Amino acid sequence: MSIELLSAAAGGSQNKFGLLEALNEGGFISWAIFVVLVIMSVGSFYILFTKLFEQQKVINQGKKARAGFWRASSLKEGSTKLEKNSAYKQLVDDGLHAQERHGQMTDQQEAHDYLHGSLARSEASINTKLNSGLAFLATVGATAPFVGLLGTVIGIYSALIKIGIAGQASIDAVAGPVGEALIMTALGLFVAVPAVLAYNWLQSRNKYILRDLNSFSNDLLAYMGSDGRVKPQIATNTSTATKPVTKSSGQAGGVQSPAVKPGTTERPGTTTTKR
Repeated sequence: MSIELLSAAAGGSQNKFGLLEALNEGGFISWAIFVVLVIMSVGSFYILFTKLFEQQKVINQGKKARAGFWRASSLKEGSTKLEKNSAYKQLVDDGLHAQERHGQMTDQQEAHDYLHGSLARSEASINTKLNSGLAFLATVGATAPFVGLLGTVIGIYSALIKIGIAGQASIDAVAGPVGEALIMTALGLFVAVPAVLAYNWLQSRNKYILRDLNSFSNDLLAYMGSDGRVKPQIATNTSTATKPVTKSSGQAGGVQSPAVKPGTTERPGTTTTKR
């Protein structure tokens, strides 16, 4: 667009320095590189939006799990309250399955390690699913500038050939190939920068989700290892309203003193009638 604005400002009757003209100047190789960059860009934005939707879904599942799961009387009952195909439901179901099988262990330490390993494998499978597609973003961010640079090298090479054929380095002979070369470099950067930003952002969100899943997994392990006696504080702490003890005249330390009849004065241990 900037090239078209510059050419319009120059007052040219025909735009010879637009994007299409620059790609046509480079020929088949420039068009091939442009198509590759477009595919990279479209794939990067597709992965960005799909992973954001998937991550937000898991985050919402975690909020619901913290709100109602630990209020259930058993893990099986709590599992029924979780969403189907939920990452947290997968952890609970894998933990229940491991708990059913760990009874065959003769050593209690081995049983604990078996439960811990089962939950760790479940976390690893969820982590693999969350990280799927991020390798494409990393690849685009690392290679897109070099793909654009390839177009630049080809454009410069084409410019040098035209200069040699023309026998003189005039602007008309050099502007087209050099413009095409610069456009390919810019396109490579435009594709790489959003991919790198998306990769880092999605990675940080994945780390937050994995920390929450790891905390939930540790709570599950403690619950199963203690036969349900150990629960997270969010489920065991209940707020109880206590009525404040007010002191009125005639009270000391919250003990009600005996009533005094009118017309009498009270002293410690004696009562005198006023005449």
